[in-house]
Amino acid sequence: MSTKRDCYEVLGVAKTASVDEIKKAYRKLAMKYHPDRNPGDKEAEAKFKEATEAYEVLSNPEKRKLYDQGGGWDAFEHGFGGAGGGGMNMNDARSIFEALFGGLGGMGGGGGFGGFSEFFTGGGRGRARDPNGPEEGGDARIEMELSFEEAVFGVHKEFRVTLGADCPECNGTGASSGSKREPCPDCHGTGQRVTSNGFFQVRQPCARCHGTGQFIRHPCRRCGGTGRVRSPSTIGINIPAGLDDGSQLRLPGKGEAGYRGGPAGDLYLVIRVRPSEIFERDGLDIHCMVPIPFHIAANGGSVNVPTLRGDVPLAIPPGTTHGRTFPLRGLGVVDKRHNRTGDHIVHVAIETPTGLSKNSRDLLAAFGASINESNQPALARLRRQAEAFQKRRADLEAKAR
Repeated sequence: MSTKRDCYEVLGVAKTASVDEIKKAYRKLAMKYHPDRNPGDKEAEAKFKEATEAYEVLSNPEKRKLYDQGGGWDAFEHGFGGAGGGGMNMNDARSIFEALFGGLGGMGGGGGFGGFSEFFTGGGRGRARDPNGPEEGGDARIEMELSFEEAVFGVHKEFRVTLGADCPECNGTGASSGSKREPCPDCHGTGQRVTSNGFFQVRQPCARCHGTGQFIRHPCRRCGGTGRVRSPSTIGINIPAGLDDGSQLRLPGKGEAGYRGGPAGDLYLVIRVRPSEIFERDGLDIHCMVPIPFHIAANGGSVNVPTLRGDVPLAIPPGTTHGRTFPLRGLGVVDKRHNRTGDHIVHVAIETPTGLSKNSRDLLAAFGASINESNQPALARLRRQAEAFQKRRADLEAKAR
């Protein structure tokens, strides 16, 4: 099952959206995340490609019908035009955008951004990229669930991931056996179409070949001409100790395979940690609720408390109240990457005994009879405050008469 986001969700449109609404939504996202506006921003690049791929599906009636009726992205498992299972590369994404909004209209007027000036004759600020040259593969993100103990102490994990790779049947060429890439018949292999716009000549990527200058007459049946398929693989990783929920690990070169000999992208693991039954974590600190009997709370004593590294004796001073905390320094989570260690915070809960024998109940009754307000300062304080409140209430009633 595909892990890609729903096309309608990506573009932020309803499933009943018109072609014009889809185009408008795509243009807004593409202008925001275009690489020329966000140089070096991998996240913006991924969003740009994601929006372009969603637009390519929903703007094409045949693909949209297949997408709607075939269960979303799973309908393109074996490839269908540019929306193949291996994902869209940046060259294709740029070409689709530039074919749609290229020239003066590309970035909203005469200002332009680097990379768009090449569409104007005489106005280029640099050499145009090679649409058939090597290109880095896209980054990928997956979630990995760890137990509380695995996250705290570290663990070796192996996991399966399915990412875009070169199609083994056509070796990534996109052409079926006996066929090959040919010069595009519309642009004669140049990848550009020249049109007049008033006093200007505007160069735009060829809509048929998306600026590559190449055309596949007989696409590979397995990948649909994309040269890409989804390929499963097993990856092993040593999870460092001290990771918390939401942490990210970057695995360089383990993402989507590159295009035409380009390097692979990166794989990001987003860590999700299952909660512990007895511990709660706050950064590097560990919190634990420890019940103690009331006679130890009253007289003082020692109790064993659980920590990450086993039971530790804790001295309870006389007169300990419910909810009091005791920090155990240096017994929290160890973060070796930053050479820091948290604390273990004990929260005391006074436990009332149940199932007492008659003799124990008699002893407790005698004990209770010996208690007075001097032994219960909190209760005495409450009674004084209540008496003062009732006196103020009586004064108000007297004045009201």
